[in-house]
Amino acid sequence: MQKYLIQGGSRISGEVRVQGAKNSSLPVLAATVVCSGESVLHNCPDLLDTEYAVKILEYLGCQCRREGGSVIVDSSTVSRWEVPDRLMREMRSSIIFLGAIASRCGRCRLSYPGGCEIGQRPIDLHLLALQQMGMQITEDHGYLDCRVDGGFKGANVVLSFPSVGATENVILAAVLAKGTTVITNAAREPEIADLADYLNRCGARIFGAGEGTIRVEGVEKLSACEHTIIPDRIVATTYLTAAAMTSGSVRLTGVDCRHLSSILPLFEEAGCEVRRLPNEVILETSRRPLPIGLIRTMPYPGFPTDAQAPLMAMMTMARGTSVFVENIFENRYKHAAELQRMGAHIKVEGRVAIVEGIQRLHSAEVAATDLRGGAALVLAALAAEGTTEVGRIHYIDRGYDRLEQQLTALGAHIKRLD
Repeated sequence: MQKYLIQGGSRISGEVRVQGAKNSSLPVLAATVVCSGESVLHNCPDLLDTEYAVKILEYLGCQCRREGGSVIVDSSTVSRWEVPDRLMREMRSSIIFLGAIASRCGRCRLSYPGGCEIGQRPIDLHLLALQQMGMQITEDHGYLDCRVDGGFKGANVVLSFPSVGATENVILAAVLAKGTTVITNAAREPEIADLADYLNRCGARIFGAGEGTIRVEGVEKLSACEHTIIPDRIVATTYLTAAAMTSGSVRLTGVDCRHLSSILPLFEEAGCEVRRLPNEVILETSRRPLPIGLIRTMPYPGFPTDAQAPLMAMMTMARGTSVFVENIFENRYKHAAELQRMGAHIKVEGRVAIVEGIQRLHSAEVAATDLRGGAALVLAALAAEGTTEVGRIHYIDRGYDRLEQQLTALGAHIKRLD
């Protein structure tokens, strides 16, 4: 098992191009199943999660290959409609294949998904919505055996919570359905709009993606296309935090400032100078962060739950006290205990975490507990005194494309070791 060895105290400074979004590339890869021909997906990050998604596509019969930053998928040879348990367990978002496979094949058999244990992410919203569209579901010893006799049918789907995954599954089911599907209380994340952009280029008729109500008019056939994945707003947040915690400066290129509208003001509140340019963000600071009074995670366009851990790492060194309220997942403070090993003053009560900033963190042996929590530990190590060992970095590899190389280019002293 690999680990990072990080010598803290270096100032993070320089320019970095932000990778493609993990949370966009996975549903778009799944969407290639419903499209005939060869799709070319540019800016597709090289991650463990995208690797597992490609393995699922290959198991289904697709022909896949990577060429640099692009993944090419030929779905014309799909021959299977089940996903083996060993692949489902590797990532939580594997459930996104349900709507795509059932739409293409009329059947789908898969087990419950795995991935980071950050709390309950029930798939009942997915299943209830797809049942409204004609899916018959039988649970069989941990597997879901799903049938759609005669294909999906358009329906009015009202989600009790704006779930990103459920919204994506309904869209994938609806694009080839008979009739029109209307999704009310749909997720509004940029990744939803990116999925719709890809499918619309393939011939789908999706209206309102990125808004609370989405209308999908089913079509008979979709043809593959060329598409560029949007930049990863959480990875962008991670690099901004690295500079803010080390009194540094960073220029991010290839970003969309609109996707960071709930995040950039918090860096300004923390005393950083932030400049927004077309497709670029520049952050500069020369002092310890100021405290951010209250940070609440909310569905988009609110503050994203995935950015909570990196911002908590920054607030451990703030000149005052900050309060976090986690409204999305009930078990997403596992990184707090590891940060405490580095000297952080954090008190967790249920969904609330109170962070009392200290002047300096110290080195320790810590271990990633999930993807974003692992990134928070790396950030803390960059600013800490001494050399920190961060274990279980396979979690970090799920969402960051060669993180150690990017940070080294920005001045960090970080090594990957076996």
